[in-house]
Amino acid sequence: QNFSANEFRRVDLTAQLDHGADHRAAIALLREKLATIPNVVNVPAPDVEILDFNLAGPVLAVRPYCHTDNYWQVYFETTRVIREDLGSLDLPVPQQHYLVHKPA
Repeated sequence: QNFSANEFRRVDLTAQLDHGADHRAAIALLREKLATIPNVVNVPAPDVEILDFNLAGPVLAVRPYCHTDNYWQVYFETTRVIREDLGSLDLPVPQQHYLVHKPA
């Protein structure tokens, strides 16, 4: 696909949270930090929402928008924000939870 024909491009990333994590705090922090990344456009505003759930907990969709020329810079800066800034919240580490029943 030729993305250069579009005014902006969406960067699609995810952030895995633990079941016990404060997802509202994580979403607020990511929205705040994404707005500070150079070359992220204001319109449309970055999306940070619960995308899915898995055995470890909720999965956040982290989607800033940028001009095609800045895609990889925004992509890598966003991954850094997810790792470093989201990590600063001291959230529980996501773990998959299984319950195994012994047959009677």
